[in-house]
Amino acid sequence: MMHLLKMIIFVVFITFFNCKKETKKIPLTITTPPQWTSLFNGENLNGWIPKFNGYELGDNYKNTFRVEEGVLKVSYSAYETFVDQYGHLFYKTSFSKYKLRLQYRFIGKQVKGGESWATKNSGIMIHCQSPESMLIKQAFPVSLEAQLLGGVQKEEARPSGNLCTPGTHVVMNSKQITDHCISADCKTYYGDEWITVEIVVNNDSIKHYIDRKLVITYSKPTIGGQFLESASKEIQEKNGEVLTSGYISLQSESHPIEFKNIEILIL
Repeated sequence: MMHLLKMIIFVVFITFFNCKKETKKIPLTITTPPQWTSLFNGENLNGWIPKFNGYELGDNYKNTFRVEEGVLKVSYSAYETFVDQYGHLFYKTSFSKYKLRLQYRFIGKQVKGGESWATKNSGIMIHCQSPESMLIKQAFPVSLEAQLLGGVQKEEARPSGNLCTPGTHVVMNSKQITDHCISADCKTYYGDEWITVEIVVNNDSIKHYIDRKLVITYSKPTIGGQFLESASKEIQEKNGEVLTSGYISLQSESHPIEFKNIEILIL
């Protein structure tokens, strides 16, 4: 009888232990979704590096890039005349897969000496060569430009969000495009309203959005073409190399422009 009792206790113990083991909860892993991160603090140019044609890296020529009232401004108030002082403000970090969004608007009048094509003309450069690799006399980095345009005359269409390709080629509709600028499917903005631009970069596949509308898409950017000859020999020797990452920069081309809410979402 005692032996049978011991056997019953043993079976009950084993059954209880196994049930407890089987119902043991597995801890859940909570993945935090990617977050938008600000690249511009609204107070100063920390994290950004200016480079102007004809000047050393880091020389913010005539305080062209400045921060006022939480806005990053491209100003020519200290210029007497513009003589090829094309500038770019580089963010310090290289990126490959991301969404970039910001707001911009053209204001005021073009500085004396600016080219007619540069009226209400600026850009966001992506997949840029590094700022350190820019030559002293180099007007434009090898890059892809999301061109920002504003309307000047009512009868002249000037869509924003175009693609320009200084020192690069891209593929559209399975065909390599060697034209320097390709027009986007976007309306013309004539006023000084704030406009939202978003660029989606997935390594070698890129899309431009203006006010949430997809205006152009392209892929497989490579080094080559117009303006490559103005880069260093080291960059020129990369002719044909596929671009899947690079720096971001904001352009200064002689017409005042303002930027704000500059954010990135890493994919």
